This record gives sequence, structure tokens and C-alpha cells, in this order.
Amino acid sequence: MPWSLSGRRSRSSVPGNSTTTSSRPSGTTKMFVKRILIVAAALSYLGFLAVLGAAYFIGLKQVSAWPQAGAGTAIDDKDVPKVEKNVQQLEKRMSGLLPKGLYIVIDTAENRLYVKKGKEIVRSAVVSCGSGVVLEESGGKQRKWVFDTPRGEFSVKSKITNPYWVKPDWAFIEEGESIPKGLEDRIEAGTLGDYALGFGQGYFIHGTLYTRLLGRNVTHGCVRVGDEDLKAIFKGVPMGAKIYIY
Repeated sequence: MPWSLSGRRSRSSVPGNSTTTSSRPSGTTKMFVKRILIVAAALSYLGFLAVLGAAYFIGLKQVSAWPQAGAGTAIDDKDVPKVEKNVQQLEKRMSGLLPKGLYIVIDTAENRLYVKKGKEIVRSAVVSCGSGVVLEESGGKQRKWVFDTPRGEFSVKSKITNPYWVKPDWAFIEEGESIPKGLEDRIEAGTLGDYALGFGQGYFIHGTLYTRLLGRNVTHGCVRVGDEDLKAIFKGVPMGAKIYIY
């Protein structure tokens, strides 16, 4: 569809004069606007390629190599080979950003965990991530907790066998119980399964007693995994391995 440029109207600066004037665009103006549009389209597509490359190689999303209809970018058939070449060059550059060795990718929306090496999926598991529920303390300090699994880039900071849970204040508030003063009243064994991988700020990838709930967003922020998958992840993924959560 051809572009058209309507005449720009300007109001006279003479006090009391409300007359408006309009001017028709010259050929030079049309050419200038056309060039602006071409540059804008090119910048838009380069931005798309950058996002495409990053998402594809880190493995956070399965993405299409081309924009969907209505994405606001159009290319001619004659430009396809050039664009494909640019994509290949970008893929080559982005491949250098992949973590060395095994790493973990967690999809909190689909409740899936992937152990990857390069672009290859070594193991996948159905998990449970944060519920997003908000808990507010009615009395006392009137604190508030949001039970989300954090998003971003992390790493395996600890690996624990036979972990036990030191219940935080919110665990007692949620159950309507009084908060104990002694540490011994907070310790609960067997809740976290046989293994746990910590990735900072009190968050862990750990086991669960409620395997029937795997695949659903029901946790307080940690990532629950079934026994078999958890054992394989714990044994295979080394300390310091990257964890990408989205």
C-alpha cells in the first residue's frame, strides 16, 4: 500500500489571527520520508534478529526464524538470501555464549526442567514451580510474601544430600500457627526428598512428597522434582553449573 503524506498545518503566530495554512509535500520531502521508513524497517528487523539469536541459543524458547504475520516488518523475496546469511552469522556468534558443559533451563509457565549441553536436551523433567500466591500477615509486623519462582540467570551454589527444611515464619503463618522461638521447632525432615540443589536466596531444586502435583504451579518458590529425575540431575549437574529460569 503506497504511503501518503498529508499537508502539515501551521497556525499563524500573529496575535488574534486564527488563519491556518497548508503546504503540499515536494518530491524531495517524499524521498526523505521514504528513506526514513526504509531505515526504520531495517533497524526493526535487526532488533528482531538480536532477540531471536539470544533466545534460540540460550534455549529459553523455541522461536521461529521469521516474524509472524502482522509483526510490522516486511522483506522482499530478493532479500531472503541476504537475511538468511545474516541469521547464520548471528547464530555463529551467539553459539559462543552457550555455557560450557551441562546447564539447566526451567520453564515456570509449563513447569518443565531441561538439562542441556549446548543446544542438546540431555534430560527433561516435569516439575512444580511457584504458585504466585500472595500471603499477608494480618497482625504483628504485617509482612507480605509472594510465592514466585525467581526468573533470571543463576548457578548451582550448593548440593545437599538428605536435606531438612528449616521452616521460615511464613510456613507457620500460612497454617495459622504461632511462630516458634527455638530453631529445633522449625526443623522438618523428609519434606525435601533425598537431594537438593541450592541456587541462592533460599531457593532450591528439591524433591517432593506430593508427586501428584508435579506439572502444576503450587510451590512457595522452590522447584520440586520427582525422585528419579532429581537423582539424575543431582548426580549429573556439577557445582557452578548455570541455571536459567523464565
